[in-house]
Amino acid sequence: MVSDMFEKMPKKPDFPGQEKEVLAFWEKNDIMKKSMERNKGKERFVFYEGPPTANGMPHVGHVLTRVIKDVILRYRSMCGMDVLRKAGWDTHGLPVEIQVEKELGLKDKGEIEKYGVAEFVNKCRESVFKYEGEWRKMTARVGFWCDLDDPYITCTNNYIESVWWILKSFWEKNLLYKGHKIMPHCPRCDTALSSHEVAQGYQDVDDPSVFIKCPVKGMKNTSFLVWTTTPWTLISNVALAMSERFDYVKVEVDGEYLILAEGRLAALFGENRPDVVERFRGGDLAGMQYEPPFHFCDLDGKDAFYVILADFVSLDDGTGIVHIAPAFGEDDYRIGLEYDLPFLQPVDLNGKFTKEVTPWHGQFIKDADPAIIEDLKERNVLFRSELYTHSYPFCWRCKSPLIYYGRSSWFIKTTAYKNTLLDVNEEINWIPEHIRKGRMGDFLENNIDWAVSRDRYWGTPLNLWICEKDEAHILSVDSAAELKEHALDFPDGELDLHKPWIDDVHCKCPQCGARMTRTPEVIDCWLDSGAMPYAQWHYPHENKELFESVFPADFITEAVDQTRGWFYSLMALGAFLFERAPFKNCIVMGHVLDGEGRKMSKSIGNVVEPQDAFEKFGADAFRWLFYRENNPWIPTRFSDEQLQEIIKNYFLNLWNTYSFFTIYADIDGFNPAEHSVPREDLQMIDRWVLSRVNSCIKEIRGCMNDYDITPASRTMEVLLDD
Repeated sequence: MVSDMFEKMPKKPDFPGQEKEVLAFWEKNDIMKKSMERNKGKERFVFYEGPPTANGMPHVGHVLTRVIKDVILRYRSMCGMDVLRKAGWDTHGLPVEIQVEKELGLKDKGEIEKYGVAEFVNKCRESVFKYEGEWRKMTARVGFWCDLDDPYITCTNNYIESVWWILKSFWEKNLLYKGHKIMPHCPRCDTALSSHEVAQGYQDVDDPSVFIKCPVKGMKNTSFLVWTTTPWTLISNVALAMSERFDYVKVEVDGEYLILAEGRLAALFGENRPDVVERFRGGDLAGMQYEPPFHFCDLDGKDAFYVILADFVSLDDGTGIVHIAPAFGEDDYRIGLEYDLPFLQPVDLNGKFTKEVTPWHGQFIKDADPAIIEDLKERNVLFRSELYTHSYPFCWRCKSPLIYYGRSSWFIKTTAYKNTLLDVNEEINWIPEHIRKGRMGDFLENNIDWAVSRDRYWGTPLNLWICEKDEAHILSVDSAAELKEHALDFPDGELDLHKPWIDDVHCKCPQCGARMTRTPEVIDCWLDSGAMPYAQWHYPHENKELFESVFPADFITEAVDQTRGWFYSLMALGAFLFERAPFKNCIVMGHVLDGEGRKMSKSIGNVVEPQDAFEKFGADAFRWLFYRENNPWIPTRFSDEQLQEIIKNYFLNLWNTYSFFTIYADIDGFNPAEHSVPREDLQMIDRWVLSRVNSCIKEIRGCMNDYDITPASRTMEVLLDD
């Protein structure tokens, strides 16, 4: 009897309350585990969980990723597949360190070291799972079935050993090297960033730009007109670059003569273009000397302050004359090596001027810009200043403006296998498809070597020991066991492989017998997360067959910013280790916006707390909105009003339809097991219903097999209306 099956069905729906009853039933009866065991041994469907960090509260964006993951995994499980649902936690890196610094009131690395590295690292370890309970609660509440009781954790010794194996593999192929380059550097975090980290932090900002006059030696009352958007770098100026391809002109402006590219006259002066007194080719001006804007730094006996020729000079902006400061720009550094120019770097790693710069010693460089501009104005060096709107990189974690800074770092030579990376990109089914040639393809085409070392504390230590007698002698190990074989002072018991304990272990140089000390850096936490296909199983140290059975993944998904984050790190390692894509299908999701299409922000006050929405509307409404509103890769507007519409137009219709059926089935004493009707006796409307249901099933299967969630959801809505 229907009444026996649904006697507890309330007359009015309480969706949040009913969901909680279902969750309680699942937990009491261990339904997720039973579901996973039911299909064990059948065709595999492998999912890789992009690891979140549990030291912050989950937000609406995290709910989006979880519900998209869950609908794909549930569908594959319903199709009878053995679905891998292993969870993971990202535990290392700057996000954790910054959070702990705030909690402890520490401002920089000096204060961390004064506090104690061991104590700081232990605090980071404690902080990692500060909100694990909230993450578990949210994960369960939205109905995402994921094995949180057996997760991979990136800070465990086993995980670190697998990462060490990867790094050693690069080392043995001569693809891990130390280089001195101009690096994007965060002065707040005091560490370099990789190119894919920088790509995540660009913002449009208004910065001061200046046009300055550099008097030409040997030409009376004549100056080179030079433009820059970083006035603070003028203190390190050593040369001016022009292009031998361009025409340059000498013009009279207010009684003095200025030299600039002819192609920039209209942009700078408009209709009031000054008269041209003399013309030059760029090559004619090479070697001419000028008076620099500042004289704070020692030139170390090298020649400086003359015109050089460079291929990167353009007429897109500025004056066609580029100011060169080799310590603070990639092109500047390269041309500085070519011309053997002085390397002036009067800025420390915290972005503050050093003692040579007496007027602004100790000031943060960008904070000093107004005073520098005023000084140029007072000395009649400034021609014009104005705000310039451009895209500028900020630290993706602490939001500080980055500076390009000459420093040494360890790099993985990803450029050596660029073609393999491009081939791997072609293997992947990107959803939407334009990611392949667009956002990801462009990034890979312009790939540069991966700066993997970080001058920090809480991370996987770089597994290189350097000989104290000969720095060319370097040892790389792939495990604690291998380290122990070479160690002079390996401690008793299990060694925590983190700083500072790992730094107390010294090795005997295999080449000369001298003592070896570990290089002090830790590695980019994106390499940790990209290592998860291997490190979650402690591969290759164990579980070789298991790993091979679950590599590559059938499916992954995260938000669009992960094209330069987790997606890239997965691909960079998979392309090197196995020359194949580590995942087959990837849904690249858009971000969640508020109801007016604005990014959610606490400062605006438009942040929606997931738990509040669950209590008011239920998690199913939450889920359905993300499924049916628009394709997951398009930014989704999210508001209470939309959830109310979902309840009204879909869930209440479904409820009322089913409620109508149960009421009259109960009155008639209908039991479907006892009331089977031969197909030939079915009424027209019955045959139509069966046809609609089966055609709907066929359509949904086709959509879901193609990871096309939104059309599948809307097909359900049309069926309900019918």
